[in-house]
Amino acid sequence: MTVEIIYETHSTSTDNEAGIATGRLPGELSDLGRRQARELGERRPGDGFAAVFTSDLRRAVQTARTAYPGDRPPIHQDVRLRECDYGDLNGSPRRHVAARRLQHIDVPFPGGRSYRQVVAATDAFLHDLATGWDGSRILVIAHSANHWALEHLLTGTPLEELLQAPPAWRPGRRYELPGDWPAPAAG
Repeated sequence: MTVEIIYETHSTSTDNEAGIATGRLPGELSDLGRRQARELGERRPGDGFAAVFTSDLRRAVQTARTAYPGDRPPIHQDVRLRECDYGDLNGSPRRHVAARRLQHIDVPFPGGRSYRQVVAATDAFLHDLATGWDGSRILVIAHSANHWALEHLLTGTPLEELLQAPPAWRPGRRYELPGDWPAPAAG
C-alpha cells in the first residue's frame, strides 16, 4: 500500500513579506497569511485526511490550527519538519541566505544545519509515516526546505538542482509514499 501525502507550505508570514529568511525562528503569520490559512481549510475541508502533520515552528502551527480549528483532522507537530536552521543567518535578508544555499548542501550553516540534514530528518519522518499510516491520506504543512527534501526523496530530483532553481510555489503538491519506505535495494 501507500501513504498519499498532500504537501502545503505554511501561509505567508510577516518575515516573508519583509524579505526575511526566518529559518528556525518561530515566525508569525501576517494578515494575508491568516486569510490564506482559512482558504486552505475551505479549499481542503478535511479532504479525507487521517491527520495533519506540521512543523512545530509557530508559523506552520498557526497555518494548521487556522485551517483546521478544533483538531479535525487531528494535528500533530513534528520537529523533523522544521525549516533549515540557518544558524547565524536566521532572521537575515532572504537574498543573503539564498546566495549561500549551494554552499550548505552538506556543510551546515555556521551555528545551524545543512540541507542534507533536513533531508535526513524528512526521511526519518517519511519512514514513520510509511510504518504507522500506511493506506492513509496525510496533509503535511511545513517549509521550503522540507518541500525540497520531499522532491528529492520521492521524485529523485537532485538536491543541488532543487537548491539552485527551487520549484515555483503552488498549493497542494501530491506525493505517494510507498508502504515499504525506504524501498528495498535491488539485488
